[in-house]
Amino acid sequence: MAVIKVVPVGYQLDGQQYEGQLVFQEGSQPSRALLMAPNFLGVSQGAIDQAEALVDDRSVILVLDPYGKDRSISGPDQAYATMVEVKSDHGRWRRLMVAAYEALLAEAQTFGIAKDNVAAFGFCFGGACVLELARLGIPLKAVVTFHGILDTPDPASSQNRCGPILICNGADDPLVPAESIKAFADEMNAIGADWQLVNFGGTVHSFTDKSANRPGQSQYNPLVTRRAFAMMADLFDEVFA
Repeated sequence: MAVIKVVPVGYQLDGQQYEGQLVFQEGSQPSRALLMAPNFLGVSQGAIDQAEALVDDRSVILVLDPYGKDRSISGPDQAYATMVEVKSDHGRWRRLMVAAYEALLAEAQTFGIAKDNVAAFGFCFGGACVLELARLGIPLKAVVTFHGILDTPDPASSQNRCGPILICNGADDPLVPAESIKAFADEMNAIGADWQLVNFGGTVHSFTDKSANRPGQSQYNPLVTRRAFAMMADLFDEVFA
């Protein structure tokens, strides 16, 4: 059985220190660098567990830190307030995502991974985070979101220099109403993006989160999770071929 290593990776923005976690299989020779944006709880043990479950001998995964090394998140209420604070400054939020991306590029270089062999994926708030990288035109091979938020404060600034975008969405997710889906589709079509949105019927928010158990709002769905992760794996095999 492969030994999985988890190593802290520091980076900074505007003098504030951030610390992501790099996940990889010991002794592997990966060719893919993946940026993972966690849900609104940040770099939690659950996020690291998810990265460990998804990493393989072809990849390294950097779980990015959206809040800062010295910001401890004690529970959902504090996490939500901190997320709102981060999103309130759209320009800085985007620069923070770029800082995490650049930290991953630096780590990828130590593994001999080509700088253009990078993709990103995210969960919930993390889905919104990686979509901002796509909108900036960061040259990612692909971007995937799971029950991610689709809205952006500045859709007119979106660019089309990213690879395919896959949205895995719960059809009954109360945080992603029909208006958000239409606005996202209009935004992507306006820039000619390669995008796909998959609605999973009977599925709500946080369907990949094993701890989610609020029926009708956020609830783990193992079958949908398996299907959604398989779609991401297929897309990554395509773009990294």
